[in-house]
Amino acid sequence: MKTREIKQEYLTGERALFQGADLKIYDSIFADGESPLKESHDIELENCMFKWKYPFWYAKNITARNCTWFEMARAGVWYTDHITVEDAVIEAPKNFRRCRGVNLKNVNLPNAAETLWSCEDVELDHVTAKGDYFAMNSWNMVLRDFRLVGNYSFDGVKNMEIRNARMLSKDAFWNTENVTVYDSFISGEYLGWNAKNLTLINCTIESLQGMCYIDNLVMKNCKLLNTTLAFEYSTVDAEITGKIDSVMNPSGGVIRADRIDELIIEKDKVDPEKTRIICRRELKEVV
Repeated sequence: MKTREIKQEYLTGERALFQGADLKIYDSIFADGESPLKESHDIELENCMFKWKYPFWYAKNITARNCTWFEMARAGVWYTDHITVEDAVIEAPKNFRRCRGVNLKNVNLPNAAETLWSCEDVELDHVTAKGDYFAMNSWNMVLRDFRLVGNYSFDGVKNMEIRNARMLSKDAFWNTENVTVYDSFISGEYLGWNAKNLTLINCTIESLQGMCYIDNLVMKNCKLLNTTLAFEYSTVDAEITGKIDSVMNPSGGVIRADRIDELIIEKDKVDPEKTRIICRRELKEVV
């Protein structure tokens, strides 16, 4: 099929380009009217604006460059396979649901509440997001140069690698499996609860009751700032640079640090023999 070009159009009404195929769309505005590109495929967009709801549902093979999703373009990309978005602002919440093959590069998501849910094969490069419940129940994710302000992020995610992130996020990484984070800063209470195979490498963490209830927590060359009551009921292999303010009832493993200011071991709840504590300096133990 021959590719058709659309330039500087102002498109209105429901399903304006329903089942569109093999289109190149430039400098156009999708105004009032739901689902303008529903069931579309093989679409390229440049310098376009989406101002109303549900622009891409059940779509395939979409590339959008220098585009803008305004706030009312909510729930914008659902049930869509193979979509690439570059150099964009996506103001609309609840975007990207049950999609496969999502690639975002140089994208700002200032209202990212409930975004990237149940998506598969996701790659984020230089993405900034603000909003709670980011990326719930997604899998096979790679993130680079990522910034997030928002609580309850990545709940239930499986198979994810993050590099160079800065996250302000309470309850991040709950119920996750096979997550590795490199060279990142994370501040948020209750980090990583109920996770399995969580690895943190060259990271700086601030957390109240962080890294608890984890099966196989690995920390390499990490700093714990203002982090208290850590590792409760976790199996852990931790190499901490500097001190830990307090550790409480780890289930087993090895914890290495310069100093632990307070070590709480309740022998009626955990077996002290299962955890090895290695301090380069003194520690204070509370039994």
